[in-house]
Amino acid sequence: MDFVSIRIITGNVARLVDFYEKATGVPATWATEDFAELKTPGATLAIAGTRTVALFAPGSARPADNHSVIIEFLVDDVDRVHGNLTGLVPDFVNEPTTMPWGNRALLFRDPDGNLVNFFTPVTPAAIAKFAR
Repeated sequence: MDFVSIRIITGNVARLVDFYEKATGVPATWATEDFAELKTPGATLAIAGTRTVALFAPGSARPADNHSVIIEFLVDDVDRVHGNLTGLVPDFVNEPTTMPWGNRALLFRDPDGNLVNFFTPVTPAAIAKFAR
């Protein structure tokens, strides 16, 4: 089994795709006006409109209602990225902070309120864990 993507359901696909393109520097590939993907080497972030929910199970997902998932991106320099995101990110939850498990992390919310973590491994163990 391979984990390949996470999908965000949103009421405004264009706005959220624009935000993630700017935040990550990854261009989106659009399949329809209701579905786009940002592909990274490790996984894909899919962004879909509310109209796509009915294709799976009507009412099974609601936009801007996430209170348990954090979307995480490995970045080269979280402190530099933090500076680049100022003015784009509507809500920083915390400034870059070194976590006990060895990552320097920046937690913020996207325009729909989803939690996003950009992190850089900084301890030898964390660096080894994420070595490519």
